Amino acid sequence: RVRLALAEKGVATESIEIDLKNKPASFVRTSPYGRVPLLLHGEVKLWESAVINEYLDELFPDPPLMPASLPDRALARVWVKFADERLYSATHSFIFTREKEARRKLAAEMLDSVWFLENEVMAKRPGGGPYVFGDRFTLTDIALYPWFEQAGALEQLSEFRLPLGCVGLSEWRRAVNGRKAVQQCARTSDWYAERYRTYLSA
Repeated sequence: RVRLALAEKGVATESIEIDLKNKPASFVRTSPYGRVPLLLHGEVKLWESAVINEYLDELFPDPPLMPASLPDRALARVWVKFADERLYSATHSFIFTREKEARRKLAAEMLDSVWFLENEVMAKRPGGGPYVFGDRFTLTDIALYPWFEQAGALEQLSEFRLPLGCVGLSEWRRAVNGRKAVQQCARTSDWYAERYRTYLSA
């Protein structure tokens, strides 16, 4: 998500990949949680994707990646939080649990969340625009998009399936996929599957 925000801003960065199974000592000393992404900008050190992306949006204001109005900016944060708590959190648990019944419940939770997005977000996009907030591409779209990349790997390796008939989500995904920054940053389902196979095939 941070890579995508940087690409939308056209900001050049030094990207350092970390092996999370064998973290270098320098990273452990630098990252308070030992997690990625971690942003170092001068003396500023930030972690958590949502926080980093809002920082980047204010630091590099053109193009803006938050809605123009105060109520919409607040709502954008609601949907980013939804993505973190309802999609990514459930997916993380789904990948690492070995218990079949727990995995079944988590798959059902993810399915419910997808339908919630279809009915409460995509069906209510303003002005018929392709993105969550209509014609403006925002941090909300950035927060949601990578989950759908991951979902393809879940479909390859597990019982989880994205529901059919989510017309709004399909339109939104086509629009997001067409963005230059997304095409620069996109990762395939196979890329995710290679990293998840050890856990989901157990």
